[in-house]
Amino acid sequence: MTDQFSLSGKVIVVTGGTGILGNSFVNGIVEAGGAVGILGRNQAIAEERAAKINANGGKAIALIADALNTDELIAAKNKILNAFGKIDGLVNGAGGNMPQGVLQPDEDIFNMNLEGMKKVTEVNLWGTIYPTQVFGEAIAKTGKGSIVNISSMNSKRAITKVLGYNMGKAAVDCYNQWFAVELANRYGDAIRMNALAPGFFLTEQNRSLLTLPEGGYTERGEKVIRNTPFKRFGHPDELIGALVWLLSDASAFVTGSMICVDGGFSIFGGV
Repeated sequence: MTDQFSLSGKVIVVTGGTGILGNSFVNGIVEAGGAVGILGRNQAIAEERAAKINANGGKAIALIADALNTDELIAAKNKILNAFGKIDGLVNGAGGNMPQGVLQPDEDIFNMNLEGMKKVTEVNLWGTIYPTQVFGEAIAKTGKGSIVNISSMNSKRAITKVLGYNMGKAAVDCYNQWFAVELANRYGDAIRMNALAPGFFLTEQNRSLLTLPEGGYTERGEKVIRNTPFKRFGHPDELIGALVWLLSDASAFVTGSMICVDGGFSIFGGV
C-alpha cells in the first residue's frame, strides 16, 4: 500500500515553486521520492531551494520562467527534459492576488480598477492553462501522469474585496473539470487532472490582509477564523498529503475532482 503513495522515479514540475505554498509542494514531492523542477520568476530562490534539496540527497532543478510566457515555459521544459529525460506530473501553483486587484469597502463598486481585476484573473487562469499546454505535452509523451491545479475557497463562495481572484479561481475549477474530461477522452486513465483547494493559509500576498504587524488578526482575519471550524489558519505543510496523493498512483481512479484542505471552511454555514 505504501508504494502506491510513492513518487519515486517520477519527475514533477511545480510552477509558483518559489512561493510559500510552492516551497511545501516542492519539499513534499522530494520527501515522497520524486525529482522536482522548481519553476518561478525569482532565480535566486529557485536556485537556493534546488541546491539545498540536491545537497540533502534529493533531485531538483531550478526553472526560471513566467507562467504566462510560453517561450520561457518551453525553455524550462527543455531544461528539465535534458536533466531527467521525462516529465510525469505538473503542479500549477503559480497564481495569487495583487494590490490592484483588491476593492476596499469604501471604494466605488462602479469605478473598480478593472485592469487590475483582469490581470489577477489572467494570472490565475492563464497561468494555469499555459503551463499545462507546455508541460502537459511532455507528460503525454511520457505516457502517464497527473496534473494538479490549485483552486481556492474563493472559487465557490463570494469572498469580498478580491473579485479578480474569485473569477480566476472559479475559471480554474471550470477548466479543471473540462480538461479532465478531454484528457480522459483522449488518453483514458493514463493522464489525470485534479484540483487542490486550500483554505486560508498565510502567504506574502495575503498576510497584511489577515494579520496585524504587531500580532493578532485584522477584522478580515477574525472573520476567516470565525468561519473556519478548526479556528486557525492552515500550515503550508498540511497541503502535502493531499498533493502527493493526487500526484501518486494511489489516486489512479480520481480525475476532475477538487480536494478541499480548509479546516472545514467550505462546509461551514456560519452558525
